[in-house]
Order: sequence, then C-alpha cells, then structure tokens
Amino acid sequence: MSVSLRLVPPPIRLVDAPEPNWSQIARLSDDTGLLEHARHATPRREHGYCVDDVARGLLVASREPQPTALVTGLAERYLTFLTHALTPDGRCRNRLSYDRRWLDEPDLGDWWGRAVWALGTAAGRCPVPWIRTEARTAFTIAARNRSPWPRAMAFAGLGAAEVLRADPRTGTAAELLGDAATVVGLPDSDPEWVWPERELTYANPALAEVLIAAGDLLGDEPLLTDGLRMLSWLCRTQEHQGHLSTVPVGGWRPDVPRHRFDQQPIEAAATADACATAGAVTGDDRWDAPLFQAIAWFLGDNDSGTVMYDPLTGGGYDGLTPDGPNLNQGAESTLALVSTLQHARALAARSTTRPSGGLA
Repeated sequence: MSVSLRLVPPPIRLVDAPEPNWSQIARLSDDTGLLEHARHATPRREHGYCVDDVARGLLVASREPQPTALVTGLAERYLTFLTHALTPDGRCRNRLSYDRRWLDEPDLGDWWGRAVWALGTAAGRCPVPWIRTEARTAFTIAARNRSPWPRAMAFAGLGAAEVLRADPRTGTAAELLGDAATVVGLPDSDPEWVWPERELTYANPALAEVLIAAGDLLGDEPLLTDGLRMLSWLCRTQEHQGHLSTVPVGGWRPDVPRHRFDQQPIEAAATADACATAGAVTGDDRWDAPLFQAIAWFLGDNDSGTVMYDPLTGGGYDGLTPDGPNLNQGAESTLALVSTLQHARALAARSTTRPSGGLA
C-alpha cells in the first residue's frame, strides 16, 4: 500500500526577505525619467513615463539611509522630472510620451498628490543636501494647492508629514496635513464597516496612515486614535487564512461576497507603509505582525502561494491573479517590492535587538 504525503512548505521568516534590489528600476530608467511599463523585464518605451511612478521612484530612493551612487543618480533624475511636471501655480501634469511631449493638462489628481508626497519625503529624508533643498522648494510650490479627491490629499498629506518630521515649524506643511485629514474624514461608528467610505477601492492604507500622521504631528489624540482604529480594522479585513489578502481590483463593499483577484503589489506596499508608521508613532510592536504579513505577501505567503518577484532581475510582478503572478515587471510593482523590502530590512534590524529574536 502506497502512502501519499502532502508536503507542507516551511513557514516564511523575516530572514528570507532579500535586500532591496534596484536593478530593474535602473533598467526602466533613462536620462529623462522612469518608464512605466515592461514586458517581463524589458522596458516598453511606447508607453512613456508618468508622474505617478516617477514620484514613487523619488520617494523610495529618498528612504535609502545610505544610497549608492546608482540610487542617488536616480533620485536626481526623478527630482528633475517632477520639477518639470509642476506648473508655477503648483498643479501637475502626469503623462509624458517617450518623445518628451506632455499628453495631458496640469491638474490636481492622484499624480499631484504623489508628487507632493515624493517631494516632501526627499525634502525631509534624502541624505543628499542639494536634493533636500530643491525638493523643499518644489514642495512649497505644490503644497499651496488642495485637491477635492481624498486619495490625492492623503498622498500629499503624507509628504507634508515628512516635512514636519524634519522641521516641525513648517506652517505650510502643517496646514496641508490638517486639510488632508479633514478631506479623508473620520471612521464610521458601525463596527462591521469602520471605513469612512462605503467601498474599499485602492490605496486604502494611505487614508488611515495620513490620519495617524496628522494626529501624531498636530497633537490631536482623538484623530490619532481614529486613524489607528481604521488601520486596525483594515488589517483584520485584509487578513485571510492567516496571511495578507489585499483589496483587489474592483474593490470590496459591505454585504457583498469578496473576490480575491486581481491583487496589486502596491496595496501590499501601502499596508507595510501604514503599519510601519503606526508602529513608529505608538511604539507598539504589535504592528510588526501585519507589517510582516505585507512583507511575506511578496515572499509567497498570499492567496496563490506564489513568490511575487523575480530574483534574477530584481523586478516585482505586476499583479496576483487566480493563475499566479502577472510576470511583467513594471515600475509601480517593482517600486512596491523595493519599498516593502526596505521595511523588511528595518524590521530585521529592530528584531535583532529584542531578547526573543523577534520575527527572525
């Protein structure tokens, strides 16, 4: 009689996370900016550039505490691109063709918010002094505006928070951060659906994160509590069978069965960002668990049990489908991977200082 054995994969550990790898981002970058799309690892020039992704590039590069010459050079290029996209009144274009023609008019959509977020992060955190100075100038111009869209304001508010952390006296940043929290709104009183919107769509963790940052930096304890409550509910809602299952394309609504695909890497990265901020603000290491789930999502602890990056190229896969990963390695997904691996590196460093060894 034969016995069939079901092999159970070993649990994912923090030490399984690789170091952030900039190879695919460098492959997608040229002397103009950061190309948006790729076929597998090959850049697709016909789709051109967008401020959304260039802003993500500057943001993630600015988070590197000891950037290599490669990363510094990329940050310089991305900063130049963003300052070119801004108009004198602080609005922003988004799409540039490969032959360097703007394809849209200046506006205050998500791309404006991401540009403000990136400029604020570069101004507050980039180790290169001249980049900090130039980014602060551009941030000040863009931060005069207000968008009617909650996510654009949430992104901009997170950039304002970075400026405030570096210089708490910055009135422009404080005003923008407070206005961003107001536009996002407060959690609902219904414990079954805490979210201030009647649908979970995209970049949901950023909405909670900006309330947490505003509550912390503006000294508003109730607002901080509201942001933490929103994020805690979102993390519980996105947990499925012990792992992270992000809100997919198409969203989730109350009293509607939740579909699981297609999941986007940027949602896992946004979850990691928000949980890292919550942990830093509160000093509560219980936020390390959902942060680790976001890291583990890329390492294969997800609804398909599939690793979401290519170790040969350093690229992050573009989406998680019922049949596994979309193998294209565009800018958004690769930057989501690099950003989350930055958090993994920081979490590993903290874990080694704990008597229990933490999550290692």
